[in-house]
Amino acid sequence: MVVKPDWLKVKAPQFERVGKVKSTLRELKLNTVCEEASCPNIGECFQKGTATFLIMGPACTRACPYCDIDFEKKPQAPDPLEALHLAEAVQKMGLNHVVITSVNRDDLPDQGASQFVRCIEQVRKVSPDTTIELLIPDLCGDWNALETILNAQPDVLNHNTETIPRLYRRVRPQGDYARSLQLLQKTREIAPWIYTKSGLMVGWDETEAEVKAVLDDLREVDCDIVTIGQYLQPTEKHLGVKQFVTPETFENWRKYGEAIGFLQVVSSPLTRSSYHAEQVQELMAQYPRSKG
Repeated sequence: MVVKPDWLKVKAPQFERVGKVKSTLRELKLNTVCEEASCPNIGECFQKGTATFLIMGPACTRACPYCDIDFEKKPQAPDPLEALHLAEAVQKMGLNHVVITSVNRDDLPDQGASQFVRCIEQVRKVSPDTTIELLIPDLCGDWNALETILNAQPDVLNHNTETIPRLYRRVRPQGDYARSLQLLQKTREIAPWIYTKSGLMVGWDETEAEVKAVLDDLREVDCDIVTIGQYLQPTEKHLGVKQFVTPETFENWRKYGEAIGFLQVVSSPLTRSSYHAEQVQELMAQYPRSKG
């Protein structure tokens, strides 16, 4: 049994608050990546009344060996009521900032782009002041699908590189590092007013220099925000942890990222893509952008 260091231990959640959020999600038949991907911050986020909604799931068309989302079930057709239910949840939970992500849907002609658009439109109808962050898959390099999503005007477009190029074949065999960078670059070209974001996990024997090289690549495509967190093995059948990176190393990466020009770097052992995502509102106020 792998013993986690003290800095990876989290407090037990207050189940009354967590239960209320879970009840809302079950009532509206919604999935969250918090639950499906076994996020270690689920207690903290649910206690605050926040969640990252997982649409078009929970079954995924890819089998990344680090991810706890189910790829053995057959993906179903997108639920036509999902966007309405998601918007209702945003309203009930009183969210100022919502994160919407999805499983990979390589089986759909538009990679699921139209479902993202429906969710944005419905949230804007019931809660126009809520800022919207999307965490999207690579869309198999379908830039028409990307443009469809961007035309719906999310405030933040997030796509994770996940790991360093050397480890892609092992960690993300159906992904492509260059394609992920290109997606972020295309986003900047199509909609330069939208804030771009990416993230990676560490703990698979990558070096500090290799992580810095990914940060350099992300700045080359003018990515605004980056998150770096410790990978934790969900089950015995998933990829194992090679190393527990110290908080001091995460802090070094944060300082490096800020030095090379990221507007925001969130780097710590428990950081995940959507952890404290609402803080992007402070960044948007400090560095405002307008269309055109």
